[in-house]
Amino acid sequence: MKKLTLLITCLFLSIISLKAQNDSVDIDGRIQPYLQDFLSYCDAYGIEYQDKLFQLKSIKIVNDLPLEESNTVLGKVLRDEKGNIDSIVFNWATLLDKEILQVVAFHEFAHHFLDYKHTCRDCNEIMAETNVSYFDIIRDWDNQVSFLFETSPAYLNQHPEESIAVAQNKTKSLAKSKGFRP
Repeated sequence: MKKLTLLITCLFLSIISLKAQNDSVDIDGRIQPYLQDFLSYCDAYGIEYQDKLFQLKSIKIVNDLPLEESNTVLGKVLRDEKGNIDSIVFNWATLLDKEILQVVAFHEFAHHFLDYKHTCRDCNEIMAETNVSYFDIIRDWDNQVSFLFETSPAYLNQHPEESIAVAQNKTKSLAKSKGFRP
């Protein structure tokens, strides 16, 4: 049994290695831990990510996203001429605080890997268009991540037994958690 498990593991790693040799993603090392954490959640929720990962050219920090009082972009997915996401970029300013970077990273990764659009304008959720307090989200991180994955389009497509009512109940529950406004 151990030999079979070892053989399957080696085969899997060989396939990933061959795929990585043919398709490579340029990933900034400062973002790598957040990506690994996000992908481990994908594994836990049974969400396939390999194909989407290798659709990307890069995941990197940039210094050309707006950083003005009423026009700040902390992260962004970039699309190719066909409209497909091919890069994920982060404003250099996210490096100033690891908790802000964590929320922004999960937000941008969820656009690509979980097929998310924004859930609201400003509602203290990871997928909000803007947030008054990234720190409120961090203080409720486990609930936030659970909500993010369990109500994501990618998860709901794989689990048709989940309904809109379940997602609405999770929204109400999240809104009632400490520090959140309905």
